[in-house]
Amino acid sequence: MSNLVLIILMVAGGVAVAVQPSINARLAEKTGYLQAATISFAVGTLVLLLISLTTSQGSFRRISESDWWQLSGGLFGAFFVTMTIIGVPRIGTTAVLALTIVSQLVAGLLMDHYGLFGMRGIPLDFKRLVGVVLLLVGVALICRR
Repeated sequence: MSNLVLIILMVAGGVAVAVQPSINARLAEKTGYLQAATISFAVGTLVLLLISLTTSQGSFRRISESDWWQLSGGLFGAFFVTMTIIGVPRIGTTAVLALTIVSQLVAGLLMDHYGLFGMRGIPLDFKRLVGVVLLLVGVALICRR
């Protein structure tokens, strides 16, 4: 996959992340927030299962070799989706996304700096710190009423 295709797909993923909470929040009006999160994950799971079973990439066979924490991603995803369903109607899509983005970047800075989860360590430097501080200022402006 070329970098251009990857960039286009990442932009599409970013749009999907922006659209998903509002769609799920509207579903929650009819079903409840936990039920909406469950439905969202069930639909996503079915789609991914179909794609996984019809492509030749990867395999489920080695799942037993995984560490327990490598299987925890779904828990974080369920928490995130549920929080966006609760947050969007109360503080708005922009505030939810701004808070999500800045918290992801702060967590990413720390994970990079310490090389967590076996990833390559990237030291925290002044430019990266200033970038996140500016984003924090932006989030404060977005969330201020």
